[in-house]
Amino acid sequence: MAAEGFQYLALYVFTKDQDEDLDLQPGDLLTVSKASLLSMESYQEGCEEHPELLGWLLGYNERTKQRGDFPGTYVEYVGPVKMTLQSSQPRSQRPLPAAPRQDSLQAVSLPDLSEQFTPPETAPPTLVSLIQAIEKIGLDSKTLYRTDSSGSDNSVYTLSSESDFCHTDVGPLSDCVLRYLKDLPSPVIPACIYPQLQTAVTLQQQVLQQAADGAAAGSHDREVAQAQASNGLDTHTLGQIFGPLLIRTSSPAPWLSLDEEFPGLVVERLLIERTTEQGLSPPVLPAKPVKSKMTDPNSLLLEAEWYWGEISREEVNEKLRDTPDGTFLVRDASSKLQGEYTLTLRKGGNNKLIKIYHRGDRYGFSEPLTFLSVVDLISHYRHESLAQYNAKLDTKLLYPVSKYQQLVKENSIEEVGEQLKVYHEQYQDKSREYDSLYEEYTRTTQELQMKRTAIEAFNETIKIFEEQCETQERYSRESLERFQREGNEKEIQKIQSNSERLKSRVKEIHDSKSKLEQDLRQQVSDNREIDKKMNSLKPDLMQLRKIRDQYLIWLTQKGTRQKKIHEWLGIKNDSDDSYPLEEDEGSPHHDECTWYVGDIKRTQAEEMLRGKCDGTFLIRESQSQKGSYACSVVVEGDAKHCVVYKTATGYGFAEPYNLYSSLKELVLHYKNVSLVQHNDQLNVNLAYPVLARSQNQNQHPR
Repeated sequence: MAAEGFQYLALYVFTKDQDEDLDLQPGDLLTVSKASLLSMESYQEGCEEHPELLGWLLGYNERTKQRGDFPGTYVEYVGPVKMTLQSSQPRSQRPLPAAPRQDSLQAVSLPDLSEQFTPPETAPPTLVSLIQAIEKIGLDSKTLYRTDSSGSDNSVYTLSSESDFCHTDVGPLSDCVLRYLKDLPSPVIPACIYPQLQTAVTLQQQVLQQAADGAAAGSHDREVAQAQASNGLDTHTLGQIFGPLLIRTSSPAPWLSLDEEFPGLVVERLLIERTTEQGLSPPVLPAKPVKSKMTDPNSLLLEAEWYWGEISREEVNEKLRDTPDGTFLVRDASSKLQGEYTLTLRKGGNNKLIKIYHRGDRYGFSEPLTFLSVVDLISHYRHESLAQYNAKLDTKLLYPVSKYQQLVKENSIEEVGEQLKVYHEQYQDKSREYDSLYEEYTRTTQELQMKRTAIEAFNETIKIFEEQCETQERYSRESLERFQREGNEKEIQKIQSNSERLKSRVKEIHDSKSKLEQDLRQQVSDNREIDKKMNSLKPDLMQLRKIRDQYLIWLTQKGTRQKKIHEWLGIKNDSDDSYPLEEDEGSPHHDECTWYVGDIKRTQAEEMLRGKCDGTFLIRESQSQKGSYACSVVVEGDAKHCVVYKTATGYGFAEPYNLYSSLKELVLHYKNVSLVQHNDQLNVNLAYPVLARSQNQNQHPR
């Protein structure tokens, strides 16, 4: 699975002085994941193009196959790249082909360039020996690179040692270099970067980073150019000689148009840049980030807010209850093995357990294990989807369950009140969205039932018409024979016309039924999508309600006036909804015996409430819906009844408000919250438990 990243090109030599750093050589390609950059405090959008502003970067050296820190001032930006998680082990090098024997008189068929060497770190031994011999004996020669390379002399392929080269004139040696490059099956600078080179040349940008693969030949060309006072080979002349050999315009992409001067211009620019660059000293190293006193990965893990250590699965389930998708925490694995942990992630309303493996000094969800610590692993998937690991887990680690979490973090009552207002508005927005979906779901469900009933009616109608067609056909056959004998064409036409009309009508009914079935299938699909959206909103609603109630409790504990709380909640007057605050432990609502009356009938409940004031209530077992309960409450002098549902998410009067873990919690909530949000005719709170002694002694009908 590919992840987003960026590539950088090393410009200077850097030797590491700490184990976590990388060694750099000019031309090294370094890959940095976007997730790594996002975790840096100094990162801002677009900063990846200016690594010198980021300080030290954590990346992967494609040459050494090592992962570590490197200075941003020593590299330059190349571009975005799709990257995969790299193995911690370096890739094994392919062996070089055996050197040709001296008795071989024919030109060798060279393997593809990528099989000979991996630029820019090494080059084929033959080419290296040729270049070393030329630089040793003949850089100032007037015959250097001026002999005819079209002859049939194949001496380059019969020389077997460096001593052979040193006793050969520089002219044939340089001719051998040219013919060697010419005979390569693919160019040294690959065609895939020609578009970037063309852009760089056109816009007068640097081409050095694009043509890094030509380092072996390019370094030699620079040495030759520096001796131009003696050999007469300046950068322009060398560009004309080596350009067509390093860059071949004969087989570029069909959509790319290159002129004949393009190779020479690229090589000339490359030589100029390398010559200029050689005199530059490396930049100053950026300041190393201040390390925490505890640099041990285990110590960093202990500090992580989402790491809970040795807790049970039951405790984890409780902490993740009713949380939205993407909520997570990490605990010690139940296996008790050192270095193994378990990530618990909320997805699809369920808890997903993911084992974190540990081998050597690497961690991960599966092989290859590539992360240096659990903290690195979690940081990566905070910004990248876990679909990289499992296609069914298409979510990021969004919401850590913090062991340091203090829900109400503000210090002043005003700050808390303003934050309460924000959460309450978010809760109301989600509630309105859910209510809208619920209304749509209810409407479409009714329409689906009507359409199913209509299809059944169509089936019965079709059956009747088909029976009529059979009857008509049976009797009309005898009549047709008789009318044909009599020659009565008029009656024959009538019978045939009636038969056609009947068949046409049957076809129309079939077509209408088919269209209705198609509409039904589409509406069933739409209805399922609405149901999915409703289910996805439930965790958010529950979480927002819990947060909002925590802020309400905090404000109440601080002695905040109810009128001020109403202002933050947008409540205009006393008849509007109120919201639950910290309960007085002396309230009769805390005693279930004051309001729960068990299995009694509706008429008995009405008798108990007769003559009581508005807000007097009781809870009983529902007679009509087994397993549920009923709330009977006095409203405007009359007893009203509503069902209290018991669902998987809790108790409540209607979705999405079935959120309360017990009947007691529901009663305490609606002590201050009006039932009008569920039914316009129930503008009342559960104010007075019917069996509360103090209330019964003082109540009078209104």
